[in-house]
Amino acid sequence: MKIALIDSGIGLLAAAATVHRLRPDADLVLSGDPASMPWGPRTPEDLTAHALACARAAAAHRPDALIVACNTASVHALAAIRAELEPELPVIGTVPAIKPAAAAGGPVAIWATPATTGSPYQRGLIRDFAAGVEVAEVPCPGLADAVERADSAAIDAAVAAAAALTPPGTRALVLGCTHYELVDDRIRAAVRPRLGPGAPELVLHGSAPAVAAQALRRAGTAPDPDAAPTGRLTVLLSGREEALQPAALAYREGRSLVEAAAARS
Repeated sequence: MKIALIDSGIGLLAAAATVHRLRPDADLVLSGDPASMPWGPRTPEDLTAHALACARAAAAHRPDALIVACNTASVHALAAIRAELEPELPVIGTVPAIKPAAAAGGPVAIWATPATTGSPYQRGLIRDFAAGVEVAEVPCPGLADAVERADSAAIDAAVAAAAALTPPGTRALVLGCTHYELVDDRIRAAVRPRLGPGAPELVLHGSAPAVAAQALRRAGTAPDPDAAPTGRLTVLLSGREEALQPAALAYREGRSLVEAAAARS
């Protein structure tokens, strides 16, 4: 079995690591285009062209399912990717986990890129899945870029700025960009002091678990964490086989994938 994932950069690591935990026997194809990072400021047409190029490069390796592991690409390019690759190749998009976050009631905060915050897309998800729940949209300028560079000081500054905008008493926080899932521990630590004494533990909601599970379902299989760790890792950068970007090794998800691949080589 083979699962492919696309993103401009290393935001796909969280979903890839989750797939690996669920199915250590699955081959993984990670297809990115860091030279075009970030995708957010690009026009929808330009972004779609880059995402399609990544998807085509991944599809050439004949995976059983393809994950668009980027919230922005899922908004603008998912339809085009599906139109070209489905039904032969199931394509799974990434949607912010607003529905499960709102299910327990509010207040809920949604951290997202400035381009996504306040967008019709995100407002539609709030309307559909969080009606009647107190929701705060929190823009996080620079955070995805800082994570992509593994710039620790810039990550801390961006996280602190977003935490300052997060309303006190927030019970659930939606990570509305896949890059943010790589620094969930820093986000939790920064927001915790704003919750107030005696407040329940903040619940973070990323997309990786649901996306990974859906990819396995669409590939016609089920989780098997005890499967033999035989899966191989292929990294494509602008369509060429390369090593995983050095910045990926700053995160536990990237290290786990590289270590697993090294153990099998």
